[in-house]
Amino acid sequence: MHSMVEPGSQAEEVGRLILAAFIVLALPSLPFGNFIVYPFTILTTWFHEMGHGLTAIAMGQSFDSLLIYADGSGLAQSQVAADASPFLRAAIAAGGPLAPTLLGAGLIVASAHQRLWRPVLWGTAIAIFASVIIYVRSAVGIAVLPLVAVALALIAWRASPGINRFTLQFLGVLGAMSMFSDYRYFFTEQVQIGGRTILSDTGQIEAALWLPHWFWAAFILLISAGAVGASLKYALNDKRRLNTRGKPPANVLQFKRTSDRSE
Repeated sequence: MHSMVEPGSQAEEVGRLILAAFIVLALPSLPFGNFIVYPFTILTTWFHEMGHGLTAIAMGQSFDSLLIYADGSGLAQSQVAADASPFLRAAIAAGGPLAPTLLGAGLIVASAHQRLWRPVLWGTAIAIFASVIIYVRSAVGIAVLPLVAVALALIAWRASPGINRFTLQFLGVLGAMSMFSDYRYFFTEQVQIGGRTILSDTGQIEAALWLPHWFWAAFILLISAGAVGASLKYALNDKRRLNTRGKPPANVLQFKRTSDRSE
């Protein structure tokens, strides 16, 4: 039997998104909250580092491995051609900080369409599993990420449609709000990761394109805020949600009974 969730009012949709944001913000402050939030910290690091790696692949370079450390930091290792252009190097560096918010915006948009809830959750779980097999080369990533993937797969398989939707909204808000939690990193030129001092993402963009790292940090935050704002506007659009009301899913047949008696 196909289960339908009736689109709620705009106030209900806003309430769910605010609840998701509250959970993301409040979890670290709760008793044992840091333990509860830890898998999500690792997940946002995965979003970030996969952004670097997949951008490298899209630019014709190689993505070798992904390392995630116990403190939640990470490192994507790629092979970039010696003659690669500065713009290519800058794009790969920008792919990391942009990935969580762009993915978060995409998940918020997907949460507006019931037919996408389960497929997107399944797809996310499969992508995490595949990345662990192909790219992840650190104990923390290998230990935590499969547990997150299993949880998402179970939700997609067994949970109610309402839980499916809220999970997408939660993950979307988690990715979207990472730009605020990482703003200090954006405005830092060098960082310590895995015991090494390396250029931050914006520091690498500065090295490639000359403008100061703080300019690129502000630029990335502006793009991220625009993407998240657009996704929220779409998900909360009254006209789009009202147009979905009363429309049965494609696999549901409707039969109409009329009276034989003439007026």
